Amino acid sequence: MLDVYHPRRRAGPLPVVFYVHGGAFRILSKDTHWLMGLAFARHGYLVINISYRLAPTHRFPAAIEDACLAWQWMLAELPRLGGDPARIAVAGESAGGNLVTALTLAACQRRDEPFARAVFDAGVVPRATLPFCAILEVSRPERHGHRRRLPGWVQGILDNTAASYLGDAPAGRFRDLADPLAVLERGDPVDRPLPPVFAPVGTKDPLLDDTRRLERALVARGVPCEARYYPGGIHAFHAFVWQPQARRCWRDALAFLDRHVR
Repeated sequence: MLDVYHPRRRAGPLPVVFYVHGGAFRILSKDTHWLMGLAFARHGYLVINISYRLAPTHRFPAAIEDACLAWQWMLAELPRLGGDPARIAVAGESAGGNLVTALTLAACQRRDEPFARAVFDAGVVPRATLPFCAILEVSRPERHGHRRRLPGWVQGILDNTAASYLGDAPAGRFRDLADPLAVLERGDPVDRPLPPVFAPVGTKDPLLDDTRRLERALVARGVPCEARYYPGGIHAFHAFVWQPQARRCWRDALAFLDRHVR
């Protein structure tokens, strides 16, 4: 399921944002994230705001399969919708940030998974990727407490997220698209250049280190990466749009899109 947001002013083929919601792969939907779609649409973007099957009823790789299917639907429908296939960005927060990073890998790397191969074969690479406060390696939830001790309830949420999403999925490369950060750090070659990345996160987010690692991995590959660290920001702080830090984050994200997509 997905929703399409049109900007009020439609002049020529429009730049596009493909948006994927968060919620630890278990909760929320496109309907809880209408604000994000509206924010991009008000800035002049055609927005495709998707839902995906949720864990634990639907475990990995159901969510990334659905994101890949929605991507293919969008590409087929863009002429009718008035979108420009040469100007597409992908964005999402938390679990959605994981999924858009995995989707970007699928577009740039010839892979064995049928759903990922279909994305690659479509031949369209996002012009930009925006993983907000993303969980980028689901398989090792214990890593979040290595640098700083987390409250037990926070670590419990992270542990439950991994168990719920992955279930008994085999370890190793089968989990690559649940752990896109591990793929980038491994140095696996890509068949097409990775697009520029904007990765915002708050400094009080328990997922902070995933963004730091993403920045290092992309810089090592020579991929343009703007990682922004917002002092005092909690997880998904950008959703609290009445707060100054959230407004700053949105200004930075939209400016990045204007430079690389619009």
